[in-house]
Amino acid sequence: MSFEVLEPGMLALVQDAGRHGYQHMGVTTGGPMDEFAFFWANRLLGNDLDAPQIEITFGRFSLKANHEACIAITGGDLGARINDQAIAPWRTHHINKGDRLDFTTPVSGLRAYLAVSGGFKPAMKLGSCATVAREGLGGLDGKGAKLAKGDTLEFEKNASFVEAFLPEPEVPDYQQHLRLGVIPGYQYRSFSIVQREKFFSCDYEISQNIDRMGYRLKGDAIHSDLDGIISEGIAYGAIQVPKDGQPIVLMKDRQTIGGYPKIGCLSALDAGLLAQRGPGSSVSFFLSDVAEAEGRRMLFNQRLKTGAPGVR
Repeated sequence: MSFEVLEPGMLALVQDAGRHGYQHMGVTTGGPMDEFAFFWANRLLGNDLDAPQIEITFGRFSLKANHEACIAITGGDLGARINDQAIAPWRTHHINKGDRLDFTTPVSGLRAYLAVSGGFKPAMKLGSCATVAREGLGGLDGKGAKLAKGDTLEFEKNASFVEAFLPEPEVPDYQQHLRLGVIPGYQYRSFSIVQREKFFSCDYEISQNIDRMGYRLKGDAIHSDLDGIISEGIAYGAIQVPKDGQPIVLMKDRQTIGGYPKIGCLSALDAGLLAQRGPGSSVSFFLSDVAEAEGRRMLFNQRLKTGAPGVR
């Protein structure tokens, strides 16, 4: 059971939920940039939530089905089509042998997630298939390569097709203004009250300098009272501020340690929303706390486990 990659697009990567438990060895987690979309793709199909998927950035990605399959597409609307017929994200679709699946260009959002019933079957390295090119880990062969033309994506035998979808009120709107909660970080108090107020009152623009390691923002510069810090572990979503005062939000393929002061950290769900915005988009921040972030995550996890998606 397999698909063949016809066109690899700008960046298509095999991802599971991430490579955890190795940051003390300098190995980052990798995994999906948008956890909300990733987990829902597997949930719609009844897969294990950690089942490997394809993360497609910017589109221009095409597959041919060598066998019948049931798929789910979530995340950004990248103009997906089956045999040149437009299909909607955030739902399951049936694919016949010989069908062509294309992702064209972004309509809304930046990254789409393609899951197949039963899950893809890539190589596993350190307990995960998450692709981190910089570390040479993950992907189809475990060596960190992005998908290429001619690659074969094997998957488990599919269950019977069930049409399932995420109800419209729960689908994220990737075009609305993004306002994200910031949990204060270790160096939060090294930013004066004036600097904090500037940060929380400014609209930042997402720069051209974005990738799976980090999102560099442009706006009012903020500065810490510290010249630097001893390098320490870096969490997913940490907002570090280098000497130029322009914040950088660290993402899934971040380095594991760093020496810039950090004003705070985004939750994983909020970092996922940021990952769906491209250069030129606007983002602002408000002061949050761990309890709020944990509460949102608990509700999300509960919805995934017990709340049934829409079924027809």
